[in-house]
Amino acid sequence: MGVYVFGNIRYKGDITQEERRLYIHYYFNIERAAEEEKRLDRRLMQLREELLTDKPLKANEALYVRYFTINRTPKRRVKVQVKEDAVAKAKRYFGFFTLITNEKMDAKEALQIYRNKDVVEKAFGNLKERLNLRRLLVSSERSLDGKLFVAFIALIYLSYIKKKMQQSGLFKAYTMGTLLDKLDIIECFESPGQKLRVGEVLKKQTDIYKALDIDPPASL
Repeated sequence: MGVYVFGNIRYKGDITQEERRLYIHYYFNIERAAEEEKRLDRRLMQLREELLTDKPLKANEALYVRYFTINRTPKRRVKVQVKEDAVAKAKRYFGFFTLITNEKMDAKEALQIYRNKDVVEKAFGNLKERLNLRRLLVSSERSLDGKLFVAFIALIYLSYIKKKMQQSGLFKAYTMGTLLDKLDIIECFESPGQKLRVGEVLKKQTDIYKALDIDPPASL
């Protein structure tokens, strides 16, 4: 079972003395439970094969003892039997996880806040790839500040887009990446002293803008 804590963050070494009420939300994810069960079953098959071929690994000794009854015959053959009770105990909490917060909110809101951190992690991936921030490659502190500022603004936009996608149900048809790629193909033309001109905007692209609560650009 996973336990995740979020709320007010303190710097390492800080000591606070105050009473706070904690709220614990319990969740079950059936897909996660199935994946964890498959992962354990594959692991058990691997461990059993190591024992039957008489090629045990020292790093797995504790797992052999936990999940198997091992007997050796007079002919030096190895008999391995799975400890069903140990396996059932290990699978008991598969798919369950909890969120702990010191702020009052319902379980759905707590889960949405926790999941928002996933978009931030993916956003950093986008910053490295789409905005070429894997290496900063700047020659001055001023350039560094500017590049980081642009990255910060980009993260704000990504957070906004994800929130609107959740509210409008866009995630049923798109991932954030495919949605951005859908809009990225719109062509723009800019000339000195003239307004930005936008190429053809398709109906699907217009629908995306409207779902994000953004006025679609006027095409040529």
